[in-house]
Amino acid sequence: MSAKAISEQTGKEFLSKYICTSVAVQNRFRYVSVTAETNWAHLMQEHPWLLTEKLVVKPDQLIKRRGKLGLVGIDLDLQGVQEWLKSRLMKETTVGKAKGVLKNFLIEPFVAHKQEEEFYLCIYATREGDHVLFHHEGGVEVGEVDAKAQRLMVAIDDKLSEDQVTQQLLTHVPDDRKEILAGFIVGLFNLYEDLYFTYLEINPLVVTQDAVYILDMAAKIDATADYICKAKWGNVEFPPPFGREAYPEEAYIADLDAKSGASLKLTLLNPRGRIWTMVAGGGASVVYSDTICDLGGVDELANYGEYSGAPSEQQTYDYAKTILSLMTREKHPEGKVLIIGGSIANFTNVAATFKGIVRAIKDYQGPLKEHEVTIFVRRGGPNYQEGLRVMGEVGKTTGIPIHVFGTETHMTAIVGMALGHKPIPNQPPVDAHTANFLLNSSNNVMTPATTRTASFSESRMSNDITPAKRCKAGRSAAKATTLFSKHTKAVIWGMQTRAVQGMLDFDYVCSREEPSVAAMVYPFTGDHKQKFYWGHKEILLPVYKNMADAMKKHPGVDVLISFASLRSAFDSTMEVMKFPQIHTIAIIAEGIPEAQTRKMIKKADEKGVTIIGPATVGGIKPGCFKIGNTGGMLDNILASKLYRPGSVAYVSRSGGMSNELNNIISRTTDGVYEGVAIGGDRYPGSTFMDHVLRYQDTPGVKMIVVLGEIGGTEEYKICQGIKEGTITKPVVCWCIGTCATMFASEVQFGHAGACANQATETAVAKNQALREAGAYVPKSFDELGDVIRTVYDELVASGTIVPAQEVPPPTVPMDYSWARELGLIRKPASFMTSICDERGQELIYAGMPITEVFKEEMGLGGVLGLLWFQRRLPRYACQFVEMCLMVTADHGPAVSGAHNTIVCARAGKDLISSLTSGLLTIGDRFGGALDAAAKQFSKAFDSGMLPMEFVNKMKKDGKLIMGIGHRVKSINNPDMRVQILKDFVKQHFPSTHLLDYALDVEKITTSKKPNLILNVDGFIGVAFVDLLRTCGGFTRDEADEFVEIGALNGIFVLGRSMGFIGHYLDQKRLKQGLYRHPWDDISYVLPEHMSI
Repeated sequence: MSAKAISEQTGKEFLSKYICTSVAVQNRFRYVSVTAETNWAHLMQEHPWLLTEKLVVKPDQLIKRRGKLGLVGIDLDLQGVQEWLKSRLMKETTVGKAKGVLKNFLIEPFVAHKQEEEFYLCIYATREGDHVLFHHEGGVEVGEVDAKAQRLMVAIDDKLSEDQVTQQLLTHVPDDRKEILAGFIVGLFNLYEDLYFTYLEINPLVVTQDAVYILDMAAKIDATADYICKAKWGNVEFPPPFGREAYPEEAYIADLDAKSGASLKLTLLNPRGRIWTMVAGGGASVVYSDTICDLGGVDELANYGEYSGAPSEQQTYDYAKTILSLMTREKHPEGKVLIIGGSIANFTNVAATFKGIVRAIKDYQGPLKEHEVTIFVRRGGPNYQEGLRVMGEVGKTTGIPIHVFGTETHMTAIVGMALGHKPIPNQPPVDAHTANFLLNSSNNVMTPATTRTASFSESRMSNDITPAKRCKAGRSAAKATTLFSKHTKAVIWGMQTRAVQGMLDFDYVCSREEPSVAAMVYPFTGDHKQKFYWGHKEILLPVYKNMADAMKKHPGVDVLISFASLRSAFDSTMEVMKFPQIHTIAIIAEGIPEAQTRKMIKKADEKGVTIIGPATVGGIKPGCFKIGNTGGMLDNILASKLYRPGSVAYVSRSGGMSNELNNIISRTTDGVYEGVAIGGDRYPGSTFMDHVLRYQDTPGVKMIVVLGEIGGTEEYKICQGIKEGTITKPVVCWCIGTCATMFASEVQFGHAGACANQATETAVAKNQALREAGAYVPKSFDELGDVIRTVYDELVASGTIVPAQEVPPPTVPMDYSWARELGLIRKPASFMTSICDERGQELIYAGMPITEVFKEEMGLGGVLGLLWFQRRLPRYACQFVEMCLMVTADHGPAVSGAHNTIVCARAGKDLISSLTSGLLTIGDRFGGALDAAAKQFSKAFDSGMLPMEFVNKMKKDGKLIMGIGHRVKSINNPDMRVQILKDFVKQHFPSTHLLDYALDVEKITTSKKPNLILNVDGFIGVAFVDLLRTCGGFTRDEADEFVEIGALNGIFVLGRSMGFIGHYLDQKRLKQGLYRHPWDDISYVLPEHMSI
């Protein structure tokens, strides 16, 4: 949602802080909030004016007309305020149909004034600009202000002047008040624009000869502008409408939504209700709520919510478990139902989201059965068959009654089943699997002859070949009647390879001669080529860093599809409208601030550009062109016959519902001619009427379907067009959101524009008006398909539509990744791994989630155990590993590895090169003795050889005993690193047989020479063998295998890397120059044959 109501206190705080005007605004910051927890003594200490002035007290909970309801206490002292609150604070009251508890009150100074000093002022946003309403009589009795107020509309990008205000708004104001009022109104308007208000009402505004007082204020701000206004807004709290509590679960889902690129919404209506919903899609969620209420379930409807925008499995799990937790807290005598519904997804992987829901169902299977919950599922879209399968399976394994349906079932049919109005089919019909559509059974990989691209009801005389026609709409520049043809070329803004491939597959299956995507623009990389498939072969598409380069090199492009983020969509759209070749722009991003959207619309009108969106999936013209992910994957394209045109054109707000319309229209008529989803924002770039008029002027369109929505008044223009004869083709129309009038408090639906601000904006009122104007309006969404079929059959009977013979489309090879997702193919993996899995929501080390690693405080030793040994090592073992890393970290700059690292660093090489130079010296003669020592000592010990026998044999064989000997340390100058490790091992290891054997060897070797001690490498090697053999986590064979494959040397490599990096950083920090070895440290000798 974009426009959100703020509390009166928040609104006055914004005004007090940021209004810029020469007019004296009195009582700034003189307000306090009071709740049941308020500490009055502390309050009086912080605000001493409470003790000295007369006061006003009123609830601050988005309640309208508080004065008429007797909810304002005036001219009271502090004691009077407290007495007044006793009978109201935390008391239940009824406002209209809403019943709620008065929890939050606002106390302000009382302003004594005359009636003639009260004025009314309101600023609100519309598509064309911002309206300023002013009336010279304000206060409680202001009445129907819309009918009598003076009005002034400030167009987009225009500024408001004091002269305008004086001349157009203040005609009935006394002369001695005009200057101060004009100055204040201009300052307030500038504040309204600067802080992205969408609505700001002050009534009354008290104006004296030298100051103004804001008494009562109501306001809404554009919540999507948070990233712009955060510094001034701070952390804004948006209170719920009066009569609806704010639940922590709602806040939790809102937080998930804010952190996700997907959309997650939850509103609790009646936590004790028996009907719960978990619906995918902003439009679909409204349709399901409508149907529940139409069938008498309004009093039992527990929640409204939606998840959409391809949430991950984990996000869907978090959303689902919240719903299941809420619905299993209180039993209902009739049991409960959960409706998991949705339209046909365009790009969401249904199986992935359903796996999240299935996880939640498994977690809550006990409470679900205890509360006698029955689940009804209906869904379509990418991989929906697998999603439905796993949903059905969990029903069988858990014993929870789960009834599963796909696209063969009307979207809302499960509501009737859930509420007992319809029988539940025993074996619902199942649509063909994805593979049946996409795999070529004839083994013919050739592209068939060119197929039909004209209207399905016409002869093959396509108007798509002609240039785009432009209709005159009385605007700055004419806009095209035909937006897309089979020759349309587009540029894609954003690295959306999946969407591009989907467009190319659609082009191929429509038998287009060339791909519809000419290029991509992605400012975060340099110019390059990106590989895609065109049917069976691979092609390269150019990717440009700059929009200007793409436009210059592809003059035939006339469509831009923008996948820019909500933060960059405005700038990129304004940039592309500088190029006259572009006549259509689709903006996918949701959450663009309304002020920016209106500026884009104004510029588009001036340039003659049609904008589809924002907050849309796009549109589709079967046989010609599709925008991004519209229409879903190829299985849905083929099932809904979107590869060739039909006779029915539609326009919808919802992207998900547009795909549902594709399904409905393909099942009830000869198919879709063109379909557009204009987007769910309050101000879509193009309107219902824009597209209906295009369809009216398009010969191939024989009937029009409009899926309207609660909020706005655009549907009334269709009524007017039908009445005036501008629209003569049959129009089937249904406005969703009829349930809103049945709710006790206001509910903001999934789309930002789905909110009625007045009675005429309700879905019920618009459906009635459309019906009276002559449109075909069903009784409910359930009957929409039947009405479409009826109208279509009448057109066929009259000869207006002549159904043509079907032409099979070419087959498109299925992508390997998708075929594997569907379980249709298998191939040997190139790699195998058993230590780590990063594919899910959470990184997993050897089967252990990373959150558990930190929760268990396993430390670096524990992580090494998981990744190297695939075991949870005992705590003492983890500590020993970390101690080994610490003692091997460094041994000074003179050793060969550190020396090489230093030389490399001083030669100007980078960190990786310098580190590698040091590591490459590690071997048997430097640092690599751990493995060799472990092997030598283990072999001797395991063979039963006595320490003396071992020493003698190695001497006889002429071999060094690895791990014995040190250049500096000796029996008289012991290595403290070895001593520290020895003390720990002796104290914590269950057994030290091999270490004891090595120490016995040391006694023999040091008796011959004092520096032949068991050095740190040898000690770690033999101690690690004892650890592997005796810690209880490994078999003897496994322990020996880890020694054999070199695991122990890894300890030295990992530890010494820390030291080498330290030497590298040290040399860089000291800014040491290129190293050259001194001559006097080199002995120059002649070759032997020359020295004789």
